[in-house]
Amino acid sequence: MTDRPEPDAGARHPHSGGRTRRRGGALEAALLDAAWDELQAAGYQAMTMEAVADRAGTSRAVLYRRWPRRAELVVAALRRHRPVLSGPVTDTGSLRGDVIALLTRAADRLTAIGPETVYGLLGDYLADAELFERLRLDLLQIGTGTTAAILERAAGRGEARPGIPVRIAAVPTDLFRNELLLRRSAPSVATITEIVDEVFLPLVRP
Repeated sequence: MTDRPEPDAGARHPHSGGRTRRRGGALEAALLDAAWDELQAAGYQAMTMEAVADRAGTSRAVLYRRWPRRAELVVAALRRHRPVLSGPVTDTGSLRGDVIALLTRAADRLTAIGPETVYGLLGDYLADAELFERLRLDLLQIGTGTTAAILERAAGRGEARPGIPVRIAAVPTDLFRNELLLRRSAPSVATITEIVDEVFLPLVRP
């Protein structure tokens, strides 16, 4: 990314309609909306912080104070507009069905985000040690609490042992992330089924 000269304070951008004073949540929402729109219009590789600032009708400094790197801004926009996981955990009536539904939903949403954006994000995160440490939670938003809730429900049905350790509860989502990092695409249905049937269920059954 290359820096461009800062536009005049009164400059108008065709997307923004001019600079306006916004604060707090309203400002952050406007910035993330502008980032999302710019991502859709230009694609990840061509997207710049300057273009997002222009689209939002603000300065680059305002963006950089909140998101020092482009990858962080894009992830925040994705979390607002197309989170990989959101809403209640599906209750299919079985432990196997619940975990497959969870991972399938994550795979479908990653596919909808598009490979160009996913690949670009992965490249930026993997090139920066600090960003890499945050990849697990920021990009996928899959925590052990999600599978823990599924396991608690399964234990009530007698499908899983009570008190499954956190490390074991995280196995499906950890393997999902590994597939994403290694293959640079969302896991297939066959891979998700193998993760659940061959690895996870034998670990947690009574």
